[in-house]
Amino acid sequence: MDLKRYLRKIKNKVEKPKQKHETIQEIKPNVVEEMEPKIIEEADASVKKTLDFVDPKKDPHEYLKRYLKEQKYKEWFNRNYPNYTIYNAVGLSMSDYLSMKRELFPELEIIDEEEANKERKPDNTNFKPTITHEPKTSFDEFVDERILVSHNAFGNKEMKIKILEVSDEIAPLITKFGDRVKVNTIIITIKHLQTQQIEEGEFDIESIERELIEKRHYTSTNRWVPINDIKNGYVINTRHTTLISDAVALDYIIF
Repeated sequence: MDLKRYLRKIKNKVEKPKQKHETIQEIKPNVVEEMEPKIIEEADASVKKTLDFVDPKKDPHEYLKRYLKEQKYKEWFNRNYPNYTIYNAVGLSMSDYLSMKRELFPELEIIDEEEANKERKPDNTNFKPTITHEPKTSFDEFVDERILVSHNAFGNKEMKIKILEVSDEIAPLITKFGDRVKVNTIIITIKHLQTQQIEEGEFDIESIERELIEKRHYTSTNRWVPINDIKNGYVINTRHTTLISDAVALDYIIF
């Protein structure tokens, strides 16, 4: 009897590892099937959205070339997609738009390189980069909404300004002031914090600037905005006053 009991114990010890190994093999395929959809979803989320007329197999820079060189194509796009810029529509950035413009029209650059070199101070300091690897999230993909919202003096209204159309003019003295764009049309959204009411309107600040010059013989609007002050098509709050000053002077906006 003791011998049989001893043999049963040995048999149980041998069979238990086999059962564990079988259960692990049965579980592994399920784990792989559950993880695969999550990876696909994350890959799809990283792809920038484009409008319906954009061919995904075509180089998006070709759309910028056509927009800048063909007036009829430019008018067609502005008429059918008034709430979008051409570079956002094809999944590119404003920097790509400005680079393409300088590449196509280098003769329009009004830059006095000799004067710029005289004013530029010599810098002999050698800076070494502190980051040697690329960040996982680019700065263009992350925007803090607080830098896009400005408040009125009483603190009961919020305002956001979206750029709708920019001028084709090349900014002068790029080496001194950096890349800038001249804004023509904007969309202003004002939120009343007490009632949660939303007001929105489109403003042609280029026309408003000309109207103020005719009526008051002066203007205080600065329509040149650095591209670093534009985030996902919206202007940061420090530039709001310079863009709407003429509209406020003519009582088009009460803020």
